[in-house]
Amino acid sequence: MQEDSAAGTRTRESGPGRPDGAVDRPAVGAGAEGPTVRRAPGVRWLVMVGLVVAAVNLRPAVTSLGALMEEVRDGLGMSGTVAGMLTSVPALCFAVFGGLAPRLARRSGPAAVVGAGLVAITAGLAVRAVSGGTALFLLFSAVALAGIAVSNVLLPVIVKRWFPDRIGPMTGLYSMALALGTSTAAAVTVPMADALGGSWRLGLGSWAVLAAVAVLPWAVIVLRARTEDRARPEDGPRPAVPAFPISRSRTAWALAVFFGLQATGAYITMGWLPQIFRDAGVSAGQAGVLLAVTMGMGVPLAFVLPAMAARYRNQGGFVVGLGLFGIVGYLGLALAPAQAPWVWAVLLGVSNCSFPLALTMVGLRARSAVGVGKLSAFAQSVGYLISIPGPIAVGALYDHSGDWDLPIALIAALLLPQVAAGVLAGRAGHVEDQLRRRPVSG
Repeated sequence: MQEDSAAGTRTRESGPGRPDGAVDRPAVGAGAEGPTVRRAPGVRWLVMVGLVVAAVNLRPAVTSLGALMEEVRDGLGMSGTVAGMLTSVPALCFAVFGGLAPRLARRSGPAAVVGAGLVAITAGLAVRAVSGGTALFLLFSAVALAGIAVSNVLLPVIVKRWFPDRIGPMTGLYSMALALGTSTAAAVTVPMADALGGSWRLGLGSWAVLAAVAVLPWAVIVLRARTEDRARPEDGPRPAVPAFPISRSRTAWALAVFFGLQATGAYITMGWLPQIFRDAGVSAGQAGVLLAVTMGMGVPLAFVLPAMAARYRNQGGFVVGLGLFGIVGYLGLALAPAQAPWVWAVLLGVSNCSFPLALTMVGLRARSAVGVGKLSAFAQSVGYLISIPGPIAVGALYDHSGDWDLPIALIAALLLPQVAAGVLAGRAGHVEDQLRRRPVSG
């Protein structure tokens, strides 16, 4: 028997009496303390592959647009404020549609919902590339982002359900894949558009192919899981899903604020960092590569950081360290953007690893897959609502002042409450335990 004390879960690995090598896992809809079901190792490997390919597709819709923002603005006749609104659409969609993910997962299963989300990403990316006006472009961007939203919320649930004994490493694995997709899209979108005749539409639309490929393993995962469920005898009645009010948890609110403020900085970076460098005299191609460097820092760090953070009962020290990297990076970006752009890109890339840290804390602050689903939906939905005004404000301040001093000062200032909320969210404990200690009136 092996226990992960930080996650509060128990798993029974293969051993004497288990010649099939199967692994006991929480039942669908059950918490870690409920009845268990057997998941064959082959299914776990398939889910691991599915996590990676899904995560790779969760950011190209955003960073590919950031790399070609100037071309899209010119092609669709957008003002700076409208373009700022466009960079806030991801946060709005993540808040609205992410909140629906737990309900959809209870009805159809989390794997089926993630697969459907990848279908939506494919369709949205393909159709928005041929849209003739701003309204249609925004509409089909929203379709793709809705698919991203439900996957954002449910990937931590997939990890908790299939890998409760490996929350840190598995969160790190898919966070690394997410960072890889983010940085790759930022780096190659401009060259790819140039190679396709200079068409920003083809440059953006080509990412639909990658999303279509990612649908395949999830179709197999859903079929395999349903086949196993039909073939497996019931272990007993499944317990009712606990209806605890997640909004009464101070940890949930702290995690939501931390998530929202780190998302604010991340989406401002993805949407505006190339333009900041271009306005400082950096070429469009180099600006895209610099964004790729910023996003690419998450590839190794997103794998290492969750595993390291999961070893500690308190993750507050990691929050403070990442915040300091961000403050130094923004200071350099304001004072000398073109003199040492690679340094600022690296520092901001390290700071952006607050995202995988937040995902890790989601998995650690709840005891069961049900609790993780509730906490993930709450933290991400509320968090992304908090992040919506940031990119719009940056676009408006840039239009008003004509330079980047005020926008960068705003972004840097937001790191202070981000660190404070992250320190609170990083304290050891589980939301279920906090809510059991607080009586619910009425």
